[in-house]
Amino acid sequence: MSRLSLEGYIWQNYASREKKPLADLLEELFAGAPYAGFQNIELNDSFFTPAVKDRVIALTRSNQLLMPSVYVGGTMHEAELADKTIARALEVGALCKEFRCEAIVHNPNTKPSQGRKTDSELRVQAESLNRMGRSLAEHGFQLRVHHHTAALVEDQREWRHILRNTDPKYVTLCLDLEHAQHGGVDPNALLREAGARVTEVHLRNKKKETPLEAFEDGDIDHHEIAATLNQLKLKPLLVIELAYHSDTVVTRSLRDDLRVSRIYAERIFGL
Repeated sequence: MSRLSLEGYIWQNYASREKKPLADLLEELFAGAPYAGFQNIELNDSFFTPAVKDRVIALTRSNQLLMPSVYVGGTMHEAELADKTIARALEVGALCKEFRCEAIVHNPNTKPSQGRKTDSELRVQAESLNRMGRSLAEHGFQLRVHHHTAALVEDQREWRHILRNTDPKYVTLCLDLEHAQHGGVDPNALLREAGARVTEVHLRNKKKETPLEAFEDGDIDHHEIAATLNQLKLKPLLVIELAYHSDTVVTRSLRDDLRVSRIYAERIFGL
């Protein structure tokens, strides 16, 4: 299986920019993945709602795509809500098994208004992640904990709490390099600190605070990231996750941007 995947968030982003329901664009978007040369996709649980689930599964099959990982968010710092998050992760994972899904990528929800989680809430979150990791492992899935910028404030307080208070056997990490840089953290330093816990990396680039239309040269030095991965002998799943903002200059079709991104990633990471 290829180590390169396409994150489906860009499809939701595209639908929003086109001011059309995602459901109206599914055939076009799914066909764009093999056109761009991708064998793998990483969808999130929004693609598995009753309204679109059956079509998403059918299109994944008809476009001969694999889904080595799937993204399921949810709250983890409250025990009862964590139970619901774990149940949803298992439900979505079961739907993706036929596409060789072996991992659930999970980003613990923030508090309202990006509020600071208390020490007690962080303990509950860590315990919940350990429980989630064990539950997923029993069903053949690996847990990969993703982060947004909020987890990196106060000297990476929340992210480091997860790193130090979860069981490496059941809880691995998905690094988002652009979120790291946005939070004032050196992406390469974050990678070195996480080390062998890293099983997935989300990739995109930007200039200043503007995301680029494709994964290509920008403010984050992915040559250095690739060198660090080689030095640490790590081979995580690499997931291209484009995210256009209102100031992103778009000069190509989405499928061509994805093709450019795939070619660049293969060159930089030697895939």
